[in-house]
Amino acid sequence: MPQPRPAHLPFWWTDIHRSPSVNLRLGLCLCFIAGAANAGGFLAIGQYTSHVTGLVSSIADHLVLGHVTLMLASLAALLAFVGGAMTTSLMVNWSRRRHLRSAYARPLLLEAALLLVFGLFGATLQAWPWAQASLFTPLTVLLLCYLMGLQNAVITKISHAEIRTTHVTGLVTDIGIELGKLIYPNRSPIPGRVRVNRTKLRIHLLLVAAFLLGGLVGALGFKHWGYATTLPLAAMLTLLVSGPLLHDLRHGRWAPPAQTDWQASELLRPDPPRPVDGLPAHKPGK
Repeated sequence: MPQPRPAHLPFWWTDIHRSPSVNLRLGLCLCFIAGAANAGGFLAIGQYTSHVTGLVSSIADHLVLGHVTLMLASLAALLAFVGGAMTTSLMVNWSRRRHLRSAYARPLLLEAALLLVFGLFGATLQAWPWAQASLFTPLTVLLLCYLMGLQNAVITKISHAEIRTTHVTGLVTDIGIELGKLIYPNRSPIPGRVRVNRTKLRIHLLLVAAFLLGGLVGALGFKHWGYATTLPLAAMLTLLVSGPLLHDLRHGRWAPPAQTDWQASELLRPDPPRPVDGLPAHKPGK
């Protein structure tokens, strides 16, 4: 059994060995990245890509108004978000089955690569405004929605749905609930008195602050440096995933095993009983 690495090292925060404190640190980093990508994406294409509630509402609105093209565009963005979450689930479960330490790191490495694709694609098409309007904007919406689904599913699986990083609606709701408990007047020390969960309140405040800070950095970066802002975001993700990935590479566990799951099941299947001389062979079901 591999031993957990020091949790204070950022490049081991995506290891399979988890703790609540490491989950929070990783969640804060991913909230920052999601906020930056969301704000930068808005300046690039004029649309937020992590707001799935808005996508579902726009599908209904465009359908009622008869805007079929816009309805299909919103539906495609929604499906891209779902596809990102599905990709994370497939990658994590595939890696777990092979006992890889990079189970949570691989989806984030894919996110880093796609962020670079977004930046390179956008910077290249700046010279052709017609292509940017007709080609870049629709593809960017799908790409960023896919990234948000990919990332949100990672931290959801890591923290057992306790932390979300690409949207703050649920976080702000929980903050309001805990603040209501905080100011509730407990007039007598009865066993059922209302108590605020200060730890939960602090965690959610930190996550919202990280998302806001990421949004500020992403908006300022995109305003002054354009698509080059994706470089530090991708570098940050690469740093977070480097420990488990390098561990699996050093131990030769990056590639899938030589045998597929079907082949392994065939090898593990017991041999059929051999007929004894003079006796008929046994037939199943008889």
